Amino acid sequence: MKRTTTIRTILLLLFFVLNINGYAQYSASLKRSTTSQKWIESMFVKGKTPPFSFTYGDTPSSEFIRKWNFKKSKIACDNENTIKYEITYSDPNGGMEVRCDVTGYTDFEAVEWTLHFTNKGKEKSQNIKNVAACDISFAAKNSDYTIYTAMGSNGSRHDFAPVVVETESDTTYTFSPMHGRSSDTSAFPFFNIATAGRGAMLSIGWTGTWYADFALVDGKLQSKSGMKNTDLFLYPDESIRTPLISYMFWNGSDRIDGQNCFRKFILAHHTRKINGKNAEAPICGGFEWGDPAPCNEYTCLTEDMAVAMAKRYKQFGVMPDVFWLDAGWYEGSGGPNFEGRNWYNTVGSWSVDKERFPNGLKRVSQTVHELGAKFMVWFEPERVYKGTYLYNQYPQWMLKLPNSNNAVFDLGNREACDFLCKYIGDFIEANGIDYYRQDFNTPINAYWDAKDKIEGRKGISEIRHIEGLYRYWDYLLERFPEMQIDNCASGGRRLDLETTSRSIPLWRTDYNYGEPNGYQNQTYNLSMFLPLNGTGLYSSDPYHWRSSISSATALNWENTSPRAGSIKDMQNVTNKCRILKFYFLEDYYPLCGDGDLTGDNLCIAYQLNKTSDKSGYIFAFRRGPEAPDKLVIKARGLDKMATYTITDEDTGTAIEKSGDEMMQGFEITFDKAPGSKLLFYKEGKE
Repeated sequence: MKRTTTIRTILLLLFFVLNINGYAQYSASLKRSTTSQKWIESMFVKGKTPPFSFTYGDTPSSEFIRKWNFKKSKIACDNENTIKYEITYSDPNGGMEVRCDVTGYTDFEAVEWTLHFTNKGKEKSQNIKNVAACDISFAAKNSDYTIYTAMGSNGSRHDFAPVVVETESDTTYTFSPMHGRSSDTSAFPFFNIATAGRGAMLSIGWTGTWYADFALVDGKLQSKSGMKNTDLFLYPDESIRTPLISYMFWNGSDRIDGQNCFRKFILAHHTRKINGKNAEAPICGGFEWGDPAPCNEYTCLTEDMAVAMAKRYKQFGVMPDVFWLDAGWYEGSGGPNFEGRNWYNTVGSWSVDKERFPNGLKRVSQTVHELGAKFMVWFEPERVYKGTYLYNQYPQWMLKLPNSNNAVFDLGNREACDFLCKYIGDFIEANGIDYYRQDFNTPINAYWDAKDKIEGRKGISEIRHIEGLYRYWDYLLERFPEMQIDNCASGGRRLDLETTSRSIPLWRTDYNYGEPNGYQNQTYNLSMFLPLNGTGLYSSDPYHWRSSISSATALNWENTSPRAGSIKDMQNVTNKCRILKFYFLEDYYPLCGDGDLTGDNLCIAYQLNKTSDKSGYIFAFRRGPEAPDKLVIKARGLDKMATYTITDEDTGTAIEKSGDEMMQGFEITFDKAPGSKLLFYKEGKE
């Protein structure tokens, strides 16, 4: 879904200004000197319109918010690079209060806020609707703006494909995901609004149906975003929250500088911390992958086999950081005599299949720990299949639809959420599980809509469910301080700023498992926004493993089969994963533009540049015989005057080039198709 593909040069200075529809009433420059502190002080001011809007009853907030009571309080914060404020707007006649929790990050010139609506009155409130958690305008002397974003995930080669919008006057561009999952198919909640030399990264933290609208009117780019469906009243003392909004301002020669600054921002402020350090994206390994029919996934795996397979990784010298037990370990899901029953249609009975695992999962976890690794287990707690334990035992917590065997566990019900927290938490503790993997394989918005119709409050079910999801994850992370959460929803369909802050997408797509060309596209595009992500690796063949590797990797080869390659090959790939994964956290440069790169008749390349020791890697791929056998690479981020030694990882041959020569362009030749090149470079002569 590409709106436009041409990128024009924009020689403009970007400002926030007032427009006729009640956006910000003042200017705040995007120059580097515009600190997050000053931005907050200028945007949230008594008597001025804040950077959000809503309709209360039938009246737009722009008509009354400046007259409401205003209070701004600075909140103590331990992080020297973080400032926090609590800002409230309250109806002087009593009733509605809007609290805005604002955070500024002074090391990145970033500002974030989340709105909370609370009914302080004694009667139910008027309806709240048309909520734009972000409602601001960008303006300049000229009216050109370019917006860079991506598609969501749909299990296809186009997952996370680039979307480039060159805005045109009097045209509205609307983005929103499908099916109630934040990065499902049609949209991705990260945007780069770029001009020449500067811009702003907009991120949305909402794991449901958000929206982002951009419209160029009278030379101003109007930007609105929030939750898509809201039209509801609040009971006395009832509160709701809205999506998290984040703006990070950047300066640089082009928008890739902004993307790299944003990657660093994500690592610094929206990555899980364990013992004060960023949680490291792991190399994962499985217990084989998939069983023969009628079994599927791990539905025929046994305790003895899992223990033996884990020890085999150790025997071969290809130990992962984490052993990954996926779907099919639970009661009723497995065994060769269970025709018609599988991992998918038995979720909701979260107890171990004692026939296959007589000691629960404890013996497997103990073995994994003795081998020096962590143990991760798959769950899908929000989807409950008809006839399972939770479905039968707690029908009051099930959201149902006619003619569907899938129910949704109502995380919006506080009692249900509390139960799930303790139930799964106790299970994790009892079975020695270190990392938690959560999947979600059903569109959820229809379940929310059905419940809203009963209550007469559009959007309340989604809000409560997403609040419950965050509460559930936060409970697990607090109870298990060294835990990591793997975020999978039919692949990467729940990627947003809130989930990124709590989890890593170790399985970013359900696209054709192991198909290398699609994996190349997904690495190429997703890496521009999220440095932490991973997918499956099925072969030690260089073309395949280079196509699959990222900051996280799931080793899905069958190490009982020659298809995985020799033991030496597997060792080499595992060792290379350990080296390369850290380079994926450095500056990232796509080297083949923003066009459609899904075809098999082309070449693709990208660069990882480590500024701390002036080294890096270039990955280059020739897909098929119709693709050219030569590719000109223009490296990025190097010292023009320095000399670099470039080593071909396949042949061991090395050449020397200046940084200027590398950035002006040098040629790579492929000797076969499909074929790949992995080039390591480092400043200095050999």
